[in-house]
Amino acid sequence: MGMGLSVWTFATAMCGFSLDFWSITAARMLVGVGEASFISLASPFIRESAPYDKRSSWLAYFYMCIPAGMALGYVYGGVVGSSLNWRMAFWGEAVLMLPLALLGFAAGNAQQKAHKMNKLATLSREEEATEGIKIHGVLPAEPKSFGMHVRTFCGDVNMLFQSKIYTVSVAGAVAFNAVLGAYSYWGPRAGYAIFNLTNADLVFGCMTAICAVVGTPIGGNIFDAVGATAPNGFKLLTIATSVGGLACFLSFLSSSLVSFIPLFAVGELFLFATQSPVNDLILGSTTEELQPLATAISTICIHVFGDVPSAPIVGAVQDYLNDWQTTTLLLTSVFFLAAFIWAFGVFIQGKDETEWCDYADLEENDGKVPLLQKN
Repeated sequence: MGMGLSVWTFATAMCGFSLDFWSITAARMLVGVGEASFISLASPFIRESAPYDKRSSWLAYFYMCIPAGMALGYVYGGVVGSSLNWRMAFWGEAVLMLPLALLGFAAGNAQQKAHKMNKLATLSREEEATEGIKIHGVLPAEPKSFGMHVRTFCGDVNMLFQSKIYTVSVAGAVAFNAVLGAYSYWGPRAGYAIFNLTNADLVFGCMTAICAVVGTPIGGNIFDAVGATAPNGFKLLTIATSVGGLACFLSFLSSSLVSFIPLFAVGELFLFATQSPVNDLILGSTTEELQPLATAISTICIHVFGDVPSAPIVGAVQDYLNDWQTTTLLLTSVFFLAAFIWAFGVFIQGKDETEWCDYADLEENDGKVPLLQKN
């Protein structure tokens, strides 16, 4: 995590030094590299560090910070850019992030040390000496060839998608985020066209930020309260997405802004309540060692098959129909597809559900003190 945040900090500072389109594009690509590595490791780290009965709520607070940070970024960029210089906005952000990057190295080392000490403490007398030598790196590891790394990677990915819980979770998330991605790109323009909303970007941005900050923790706490099991998670995802999608659908059917805003806000509250449960299901569907890869692969699938192609597809549909209300209604109906996919997860039985419960039971009885509760 420390390395990922360091790359992000360096790339953000480089954005301030950019001279043309291509230099800032390269810097922004590097920002994405740092962000991806951090996101892939942060959620498994939080889940492992949290108390067993509060994992989903802790993940919810993490995912709540993403839209909240984006909203604050708009304010920060506008204030600093207008009062000082647009380059100062990037440099100031890099300076603010540097201590957190260093903290990422410290947190990772602390967790690794705690995990090793706990593992040594649970070994039998006969295994302790040999395992201790391995843990402390005395025995040299055999180097792997590039081909072996590729085969291992492909095998791990195949193992992930053999899990029905993981596959259903990711498939639903792809459909869900396809709508959110198109909303973020076309929402303000649709709002202006349908309701003659001149400051649509500000209205959509503020409404989304508030609903995310409120709805995401609610979803995580409800999941913990009802019991963080796979069937309960899929039930929560199905209900929240169905209700949220229906509210958004009705909002675009409304004829006035007075009815649109409360309906759309209610819809977003329910929709953001899904963020923690779906990510908890993705992480809980595999072993601790594969959790970072599970997060990375799910993120790639969401971008490649979801929010990246959805914006141009919606644009093409709008060009054909030339009716923003019909276009937004068609787009919003994809939420019901996501709910339908997640509903299949409720009926997952047998080996997959047993393994999900086994992973949870093993982690619950692991005896580890959550890192963030250490003195």
